[in-house]
Amino acid sequence: MLLTDAKGVTVDYIGDGGLEEELRRAGLYLGSEWSEARAGTCGVGSCIHTGEALTVHQTDHFDGSHIGLTCTAAPIYDVNGRLAAVLDISALHSPESKDSQAMALHMVKAFSQRIEMANLMASFRSDWIVRLSHSPDFLEVDPECALAVSSDGRIAGMTHRAQRLLATNGRVDWRSPETIIGQSLETFFDCDADDLRLLTRARPAEERMIATRNGRALFAHAIVPQKPTTPSRFAVEARRSVQHLHGDDPLMSEVTDKVIRLAHAPINILINGETGTGKEYLARAIHELRRVPGKFVAINCAAVPETLIESELFGYEAGAFTGAQTKGKKGLIEQADGGTLFLDEIGDMPLMLQARLLRVLAEKEVLRVGAVKPVAVNVRVLAATHQDLAKLVKAGAFREDLYYRLNGAVLRLPALRERKDFDWLVDRLLNADLGRSGQLIRIAKPARVALRAYQWPGNIRQLANALEFAKALCSAGVIEIADLPDYVRPDSSSGTRSEEPQAVDPHAFLEHCAGEAALEALLFEHKWNVSKVARQLGTARTTIYRRMNKAGLLPPNRR
Repeated sequence: MLLTDAKGVTVDYIGDGGLEEELRRAGLYLGSEWSEARAGTCGVGSCIHTGEALTVHQTDHFDGSHIGLTCTAAPIYDVNGRLAAVLDISALHSPESKDSQAMALHMVKAFSQRIEMANLMASFRSDWIVRLSHSPDFLEVDPECALAVSSDGRIAGMTHRAQRLLATNGRVDWRSPETIIGQSLETFFDCDADDLRLLTRARPAEERMIATRNGRALFAHAIVPQKPTTPSRFAVEARRSVQHLHGDDPLMSEVTDKVIRLAHAPINILINGETGTGKEYLARAIHELRRVPGKFVAINCAAVPETLIESELFGYEAGAFTGAQTKGKKGLIEQADGGTLFLDEIGDMPLMLQARLLRVLAEKEVLRVGAVKPVAVNVRVLAATHQDLAKLVKAGAFREDLYYRLNGAVLRLPALRERKDFDWLVDRLLNADLGRSGQLIRIAKPARVALRAYQWPGNIRQLANALEFAKALCSAGVIEIADLPDYVRPDSSSGTRSEEPQAVDPHAFLEHCAGEAALEALLFEHKWNVSKVARQLGTARTTIYRRMNKAGLLPPNRR
């Protein structure tokens, strides 16, 4: 059984372990691609091309190496009507008649519909869900299709069979779901949102009938929207624990929202991002959210010599090689047992070790160098890279099967030049050790403008180094433009930097920088006198109090 993405790449797989080699030769393995462009006529590829459930049986296949197979596939659509995945059942051997696959075809169609239904129910808990069937007998247990309706009576989501029903009723092409999503319920049915309360379980199923605009009668079950729930204690604490990663930047907010949802999911995570964007910080945040007793163990695959990385990762037995410790040594994977193993720059791992790592992920056991008996381990693997692993896979520099094991979920960290919380980052980095040093560091406006204008190819790591350099040179706790590194300072004579420092409105600056660090710095400077801070910024005291409440800032006498 294969589950592929919308492009035909196998992302999940269940097969007979005793036939693994035979299945692999037939192309049935994790990471295999079954698009028509790659494999010719085949079950998955034809399903993607037609959008229909079908069977491609034996000699129907284009590729000679697939002629012995029978493949039955059904499409899975998302709530917006777009192809999301394909569910496929394949067999190495089968009867000659294509009719022998009728049960397989029924199964993939039935289960793809149930997957779509479950996805719709989970995605629209705060909207009306209308489940439809031609018979009242199956309405409650196994409806044919369903759609989500917003509070203002518009179509918000749908299963694929509902998409077909609405398209036929509205005389539009089902392949253009944008002509359906957002339309009023009245466009397709002889009812509106106010009538949905008459279709709940308060009435017998036989009496819950609606008609389409083209006169087709259907039985309906309307599920009342769930009331918004109060965020759980975990969700509140989780959001607090990732607040230190950004200052209300939209791209980083999207990343941290995913982190909160994925922290306890039993999947490996791949973190993409340029060098210096903070991939290890994000990995540590994911580990801390899990609250497991095991350790966070990090290894930079690019920094450890190839001759040592095997023994470092997997450990070794006593006397395994010349120079080995007499008692042997636990590898980093064993040290991370029960916790998190963070593999930084995974793209630089040698191919030989990639095969061994794949076994660890698949079998959850590690074999030390020189050992004959494996050791069971339970680790969550987080990997990070600045490289495009998909391109490395195509170039043969990275194992395809390992790639699909690692990217159960992919998080992309934005580059510093893409972030909208640059000033918040600057103030956070500058005064990170304020409690220890006791000296508040500020930046003069021309210096801040120069910092903003630079592109920061080294991202946050380069910014932190530049600020440490400037802190060492500045006097009276104020960083001037002359204190910045040469590559940051505007240099009109060289022509490399044409931007001239411009005066920055302090109120606009405060609004831009997300508040917390900059506002706290000003309050600290004025001994928490809100009136003085308001006068300096040229704004009202109520604005300062609003910003303080948003940032959770309290004066010392109220803490």
